[in-house]
Amino acid sequence: MIVGIPVSTFTLIHVAITFVAIGTGLVVVFGMIGSHRVPKTTAVFWLMTVLTTVTGFMFFLSPTQAKEFTPATLTGVVATVFFLAGLIALYAKHLYGKWRWIYTISTVISLYLNVFVLIVQTFQKIKLVNPAASFTPPFGPPFPPPADFHFAVAQGTALVIFVMLGIITTLKFRRGPGLI
Repeated sequence: MIVGIPVSTFTLIHVAITFVAIGTGLVVVFGMIGSHRVPKTTAVFWLMTVLTTVTGFMFFLSPTQAKEFTPATLTGVVATVFFLAGLIALYAKHLYGKWRWIYTISTVISLYLNVFVLIVQTFQKIKLVNPAASFTPPFGPPFPPPADFHFAVAQGTALVIFVMLGIITTLKFRRGPGLI
């Protein structure tokens, strides 16, 4: 049980929040490429991104979860740094000056980290993608061949796409009409 919710139900809630964060994040990033702020979608993206990280850390409250620093913990810490930077840039600094590019990069990296974890979880849990997928430890990268190669290709492709999105978004996004 995590905060009174069975682990399986809590996991489904966490996954649903993450999917909403990814979907709204894509809308926000592509909106920024066209210099559109989409404020309501942006607010939902940041809320769901924060909730994804918070609920991810809450898995440590499960009695069956090992209480150790893992790659998932590191991903959560990195995600926290970037969503804090993005939130400060947007809501405290109002995208003035350097905060505009800090915001765009933070948004794209926050979205990327959600997709990164989605790819890891997909390879860990979906047998269609990885025939060796298992719900019981040990699981996770490195995977047995050829899944390990496919995992590396999927993560490498996602990284290249998000680096390009980050560059394009930073170059194209403007704070408002006539402002740089």
